[in-house]
Amino acid sequence: MATIHLKKADFIKRVADYENNPGEFKFLGDKPALIDFYAEWCGPCKMLAPILEEVSAKFAGKVDFYKINVDEEEDLASLFGIRSIPTLIFVTMDGSMQRSQGAMGKVQLEETIKSVLLK
Repeated sequence: MATIHLKKADFIKRVADYENNPGEFKFLGDKPALIDFYAEWCGPCKMLAPILEEVSAKFAGKVDFYKINVDEEEDLASLFGIRSIPTLIFVTMDGSMQRSQGAMGKVQLEETIKSVLLK
């Protein structure tokens, strides 16, 4: 599996230590990241999951792919203001973020990764 499921402690180590740097998002990754906020019961999330796995394999080594279950990690969902799922957060190396809500097709996802994260 190319996507990595994150819990709060992993998020703090891999993405941003928001507890020690409140009010500041300092990206800790060594490559751009895509974060998928999802829930097990969410139909569109289930449709997106295999697409995300396939695309994550294609961009392995260039982009980190993370999944965060909003039911298990309410603090992280709140931190990012997640109101609907799936929500994808694209994080560039400088820490800027772009958000996409709703399921996305494979071609659109690949194009967004190329234009936002690998430009």
